[in-house]
Amino acid sequence: QVQLEESGGGLVQAGGSLRLSCAASGLNIRAYGMGWFRQAPGKEREFVAAISWSGTTTEYADFAKGRFAIYKDFAASMMHLEMNNLNPEDTAVYFCAADSPFQQVVSSVIDEYDYWGQGTQVTVSS
Repeated sequence: QVQLEESGGGLVQAGGSLRLSCAASGLNIRAYGMGWFRQAPGKEREFVAAISWSGTTTEYADFAKGRFAIYKDFAASMMHLEMNNLNPEDTAVYFCAADSPFQQVVSSVIDEYDYWGQGTQVTVSS
C-alpha cells in the first residue's frame, strides 16, 4: 500500500524559510516522478514543483522559481521542498504526490499523479 506523508509545515514570518518533507512508503522513489502542489483557502489546487524519477530533472511554477528547490533523498526514501523568501501568498496546504513509474517527462498536471499525501499547512504571516 502506497503512503505519502508530508511534514515540516508551520507558521513563519514573511521572508522566512521552511523545508517540507514527504516520506514515501510502499513505492520506490527511484522509480517515480514526484511533485508538490498547494491549495489555498477558496482556491483550486495548483502545481508548485516536480522532480523526475531519477532526480535529474525538475520543473517549477513561475512563482516558485528562484525561491523553492525540490530534491530527493534516495537513501531515506524522502522528497523535500526547500522554500525561501516566503510571503503571505504562499500560505496554503502543501501536498506531495507521486506520478506513474518511469515517466519520460516531469508533469505539472494534477491528474497525472496517482498517489497523494494528506497535506501539511504552511502559514506565512506579514
